[in-house]
Amino acid sequence: MKNLLKIAMIIGCWLSFQLPAWSQAEYELNEAIQKKMSTLSFLEGKWKGSGWMMGQDRQKKTFVQEETVEFKLSGTLLQVEGMGKSGEAVVHNAIAWIHPGENDGEFQFTSFLQSGLHGTYPAKFENGKLIWKPVEQVRYTIWINEQGQWQEIGEYNVGSAWYQFFEMTLDRIP
Repeated sequence: MKNLLKIAMIIGCWLSFQLPAWSQAEYELNEAIQKKMSTLSFLEGKWKGSGWMMGQDRQKKTFVQEETVEFKLSGTLLQVEGMGKSGEAVVHNAIAWIHPGENDGEFQFTSFLQSGLHGTYPAKFENGKLIWKPVEQVRYTIWINEQGQWQEIGEYNVGSAWYQFFEMTLDRIP
């Protein structure tokens, strides 16, 4: 019994020295991630607007889009939830999580689509724009335009040229 009590006291003393160090390290890491994620704060809020996408038949199809963007986990993760409709039909329903990459300006963009497709893709923030590529030949770019609107385009690469297949413009709603 005495040995058990001694072991408990030793473990208790060890933990009392280790926990403050862990907490401080965790706090510093959290603060660094929050700072990096704050570069994307321009997206935070509720947005609504319209857009178009090119169908396989090469015809533009229009839709109404809503996006809700919120920081989660004490500002270390950005959640983007989007719903697009054409009439009553849902044409886009997705959730994405944006989290830091290893280097400055680099992020990971993890998305989940209504179709069941999901994945994590490289993203970067440069010149006031968030850019991510779900595959090498496709890129999406989001920025705030001169009117303060969410502007987003999707492009497909054919050789050395990029062709736009998607665009939406959203207004921030209170």
